[in-house]
Amino acid sequence: MSAETVPGTETQYHLIAFDARGRERVEAGGSYDPDLLRHAAGTRPTDVFLFSHGWNADVQEARTQYRRWITAMESCADDLAALAQRPGGYRPLLVGLHWPSKAWSDDDLSDHPGGAFDVQMETGPQDAAAFSTAHEEPGAEIDWYVDHYAALLTDTPETRKALGVILQSALLDAAPPTLPEPVREAYEAIDAEAGSNEGAGAAPGEDRRAFDAQTTYAACQQEEFASFGGLSLGGILSPLRVLTFWQMKRRARTFGESGAATLLGDLREAAPTARFHLMGHSFGCIVVCAAAARATGGRADRPLVDTLVLVQGAMSLWSFCSSIPARPDRPGYFHRLLADGRVGGPVLATTSVHDRAVRTFYPLGAGAADQVDYEVGRLPTYGGMGTFGVHGPGIGLQDRRLGPVGTVYDFRPQGVYNLDADDVIKSGEGFSGAHSDICHPPVAHAIWQAVQSNGR
Repeated sequence: MSAETVPGTETQYHLIAFDARGRERVEAGGSYDPDLLRHAAGTRPTDVFLFSHGWNADVQEARTQYRRWITAMESCADDLAALAQRPGGYRPLLVGLHWPSKAWSDDDLSDHPGGAFDVQMETGPQDAAAFSTAHEEPGAEIDWYVDHYAALLTDTPETRKALGVILQSALLDAAPPTLPEPVREAYEAIDAEAGSNEGAGAAPGEDRRAFDAQTTYAACQQEEFASFGGLSLGGILSPLRVLTFWQMKRRARTFGESGAATLLGDLREAAPTARFHLMGHSFGCIVVCAAAARATGGRADRPLVDTLVLVQGAMSLWSFCSSIPARPDRPGYFHRLLADGRVGGPVLATTSVHDRAVRTFYPLGAGAADQVDYEVGRLPTYGGMGTFGVHGPGIGLQDRRLGPVGTVYDFRPQGVYNLDADDVIKSGEGFSGAHSDICHPPVAHAIWQAVQSNGR
């Protein structure tokens, strides 16, 4: 898309946007990717940073996150000074990725024509005749939502028919005590169209139990879910939002293995002497892991990635292990990423008890409503890295607490470090909690310490 300057600094980063199939979105001026590769070849950076945002972010939200993230990193003056003293100096190339992850927002019920669903949420059940009287074209409401959700899920005739059943029912009763049988069957039909459920260790997006709409609906009616803004998870559309969450997880993996992996390989060819540092947030952790696992190109005598940073990862805590306890026959989906030495330096994974999105929604989306409330000391089959960190056999794991700027971590090559960030990643309200409260100097300093540990 463009080279963008971070406000208040002279630092530039390059933003490249992709579509759902992992293809660069070509703007009016043409593709930006060749310009970026020529820039990389001409400037010969010492370090290339590739960032990926998480789920539910449009282009402007991605820009905001990258600006805040880079600003936090630029605030660590001593770390930057230390990098400048390395042999060869420090010449960074910063690249932010945007992929279409916008599943739903807290106000998306007001982004359509007419607003009938808003009225329904506020006033309660109303019959179809009353709805028709109040709106000249009552079908426009449902058509808008069918188009909206079909694009997020799997746009097939079966999905569209099932969405129509659900949305018609929502107009009559937005929050019934239990799902009506036709609605439950409609959700099952959507799930069948959306993809498979292969359990722990499967590819992200497939690593879940069979979808149980009735159980999911009951779990979403709990006060901690339904009270967030009154529209986020409560009501008959709540299982639909869970399904879109899991579809975005699948999209993160698909994009990582396609567009992101291709760009990473091309950058390695354009800047063959550079160190490469990948950083992801939320589902963006899946993006960067998938890219590192799939990318090719560059010098064979160097690891594909020098540093891998996973901030509040919405991915399985078993992702890197050699054998998942609940499925001993299966390794974690990204096990080979470490086993094959594709990451030469340290892997960092932050955790926070204040991250409600990963703690509660991740297992709910996996069809594991019984794992929403965790027992202390118990590691679940379906749990998010942003809550538990990285776990399982076959990994050189160490647990650390995220300290203030100036902390010396002594990160080691190919070590995997869980960083307890409870004291830093802690602010945020509603359903997500502190999930996006990540742009702090202590987080940035830990990243710089990982970058400095790569002495090659």
